[in-house]
Amino acid sequence: MNCKWLNIGAVLMVAGLSGCATMNADECAASDWSAIGYEDGSRGYTEDRFGAHRKACAKHGITANFQAYQNGRDRGLESFCQPGRGFSFGANGGQYNGVCAVDMEADFLDAYRAGRKLHTLRSNVNAVNSQLYAAEDALQATKDRIVSVELALINSETTTDERVAYLAELKQLSERKGNLKSEIKQLVADQARFAQDLQYYEQTVADLGY
Repeated sequence: MNCKWLNIGAVLMVAGLSGCATMNADECAASDWSAIGYEDGSRGYTEDRFGAHRKACAKHGITANFQAYQNGRDRGLESFCQPGRGFSFGANGGQYNGVCAVDMEADFLDAYRAGRKLHTLRSNVNAVNSQLYAAEDALQATKDRIVSVELALINSETTTDERVAYLAELKQLSERKGNLKSEIKQLVADQARFAQDLQYYEQTVADLGY
């Protein structure tokens, strides 16, 4: 069940990101406002979304049908405000805007908050992984530069002034190498902790039926 709702949520998030901010004349003229309302409601959009549609179509001399839109949006919200949808919406990083009816909101919010926590834990893991990769790359680059500087120092063609500059750089590189090693050690510890937190919580939500 968990995978099912996550897949639905992913589809909705992609659809939301790919949607147009305005509608052209042909789209406005041919629009099924009930269907548009349902789609917007099923994505958890507020009534402000209709305002954007209305303005877009007004530019083309076409009046949006609010009543048809609202009827469709109400049906869409009934679909959106289910606990399973709330969980997937939160797990995919969605921002809830208080659109659910009072009699549906409590259960929806419980599931949504569980999904948001899962999203946060996954984000923590992804962030620390990125930081760790970047630090490891930086450490390798620093090591490579140290080798280059050391070779330059023993090169017979290196001038005295160049040696002085290389020695100063070598000192900075050594300090950076030490700092990066310390940073990596901490990141590895954070990585293990975040991964453990995520694994534990994934099991928790699975036990809850999400």
